[in-house]
Amino acid sequence: MKNNQSRRQFIGATTALVSGLMVGTKPVFGAPALLRSLGDKPNSLIDGVQIGCITYSFREMPDQSADATLQYVLDSGISAIELMGDPAESFAGAPKSKVDMKVVGPLMRKRRENQTLTEDEQKTLAEVEAQRKAYQQELTQWRLSAPMNKFEQVRKMYNQAGVQIYAFKPSTFGMQSSDAEIDYGMRAAKLLGANQVTLEHPANDAHTLKLGKMAEKHGLRVGYHGHEQQTPTFWDTALAQSPANALNFDLGHYVAAGNPDPLILIKQKHDRIASMHIKDRQTAAHGKGNLPWGQGDTPLTQVLKLMREQKYKFPAVVELEYQIPAGSNSVAEVKKCVNYCRNAILS
Repeated sequence: MKNNQSRRQFIGATTALVSGLMVGTKPVFGAPALLRSLGDKPNSLIDGVQIGCITYSFREMPDQSADATLQYVLDSGISAIELMGDPAESFAGAPKSKVDMKVVGPLMRKRRENQTLTEDEQKTLAEVEAQRKAYQQELTQWRLSAPMNKFEQVRKMYNQAGVQIYAFKPSTFGMQSSDAEIDYGMRAAKLLGANQVTLEHPANDAHTLKLGKMAEKHGLRVGYHGHEQQTPTFWDTALAQSPANALNFDLGHYVAAGNPDPLILIKQKHDRIASMHIKDRQTAAHGKGNLPWGQGDTPLTQVLKLMREQKYKFPAVVELEYQIPAGSNSVAEVKKCVNYCRNAILS
């Protein structure tokens, strides 16, 4: 009788919870996360190694809202994330960009990696730059009066579902941003529960000094991400400028750039690595391809085992960049990457 009564009480409480979260046909904030939290929560902390994911990995998915992104994360089995700016800022009411990143993203990557762009691709990027500039002005104005409590709501929604937001990567930390806009980004990161913000390395010493000093005031770290410009000394100036400056190291790009054994860098700078992106790229001699994990030249298994053995606390962050096979999607592929990590760490 006690068991039956407890079950009835649980069902009644759950029904009341669901009813209280629904208005008409639209769910109020938190409904998906709260409902999901009643079941099993994800756990990608594997034998002491935190496997995370940057939500950029789900860029191919049709819905980029905070709720949908959370569901992608849960379905992938991820319990800690580096959150891109769009899901959180759109939840908070930011104006929507008209730029299609599915089209533009690959072109921007080609330009970053100094690959040759066709005349049509160059024209597309020029048009997009004009659109981005206009949108950036609109977004900047919104950020200066954004409802900050919305970011706390996102944190609660994700945390209740078992997902920690350890890093935040909006487009607000660039050299074009004012101090007020940078401060907004850092305050938002704190409300999301993040311990770091991340951005592409600006290659500007004055800017990394500014970001480091501002991060110190907020109790955050700034993780600078790199592509094939990464070298063993790539971050040294920024690291010397502030204890808040750190690496958002990219293991795959580092290998493709032809650097020495990445395990050497990780051992030397482990205490200044805020987070590490992992992917499987080939060396330059083999074509620098981004391949399904286990097919490239990146020492993923060795690095993950090093993290386990040395008890490094920075997360290893799945960044899905290889071509998604026909019939699959980014959620299924991220899940494969997590399983790869699990097998590598526990083998």
